[in-house]
Amino acid sequence: GWRDVAVADAHTFRKVDASNVSLSAYLGALGMTGLTAYAGLRSVATLVAGEVVFVSGAAGAVGSVAGQLAKLMGASRVIGSAGSAEKVSYVTDELGFDVAFNYKDGPVVGQLADAAPDGIDVYFDNVGGDHLEAAITHLRVHGRVAMCGAIAQYNATAPVPGPANLPMLIGKRALLRGFLVSDHFDVAADFEREVSGWLADGSLTFRETVVDGIEHAPDAFIGMLGGDNIGKMLVKIEPA
Repeated sequence: GWRDVAVADAHTFRKVDASNVSLSAYLGALGMTGLTAYAGLRSVATLVAGEVVFVSGAAGAVGSVAGQLAKLMGASRVIGSAGSAEKVSYVTDELGFDVAFNYKDGPVVGQLADAAPDGIDVYFDNVGGDHLEAAITHLRVHGRVAMCGAIAQYNATAPVPGPANLPMLIGKRALLRGFLVSDHFDVAADFEREVSGWLADGSLTFRETVVDGIEHAPDAFIGMLGGDNIGKMLVKIEPA
């Protein structure tokens, strides 16, 4: 729930170490957001060093971490999509993606073809819709899709057509796998050890979009769904 005070049994809480990272990192890159990106690449997509990775929603909370982690895990090329020129610049200039494109500039399938002329091995899907269809088109044989979200469809007021090219998965012997972060707490210790080190030495960075006051939480949530944020959307609550 959205609240300014939470009371629960002590064992449901976890004490965190803020000596090397900010406390808010545990709500984003070093929290469930980061674990989602880490588990999606490592456990779901089984990323192998040297592979090409495409991340949609690359300027968002999960996507921005997923792209950086892919590079740190040895991906040979990381491609991102975002919804504005500002976000594209952020993804390439600050996060270190090899290339990124604005999906509003033209069909995703064509822009992805330009960004990955030899195809992709892994698609980290935060968007669904035309992004998923484009990724399936450009998957290499034995490619994998980690289905984390489908934000393009969350606000749909009518049924949304699925990708029209699903039969391509047969010839490509490809894998489409949905996942929830709660199924992957078995890698949480590895995640926290590796990612806290990368955050501490600057190998991994993050941004936050902060909205002040719990009364503005609904606006922040709607803004996040509309793409108003860069990085993690947070609501700041001043202590009483």
